[in-house]
Amino acid sequence: MNKGELIEAIATSTDLPKNVIDTVVAATVNTVVDRVANGEKVSLVGFGSFEPRDRKARDGRNPKTGEVIKIPATTVPAFSAGKAFKERVADK
Repeated sequence: MNKGELIEAIATSTDLPKNVIDTVVAATVNTVVDRVANGEKVSLVGFGSFEPRDRKARDGRNPKTGEVIKIPATTVPAFSAGKAFKERVADK
């Protein structure tokens, strides 16, 4: 499912106009991205949590040459599914 399909599904289930839903979805995504980028955790009960996670520096290997390279430490976004989400997926 892509963003357009998500908007269509929400419009069908709520009878709201697609342009309103598009605005809300875009604002939601932008808010989550901004908060996580600023080091905050965003929790949506029943759905999951978005948070920044630190990755340590490590050695990697160039697959073409086999040469060892240094991979620097970085911060990456992470998602952890909530209990209800995990149970729903497991039941399918």
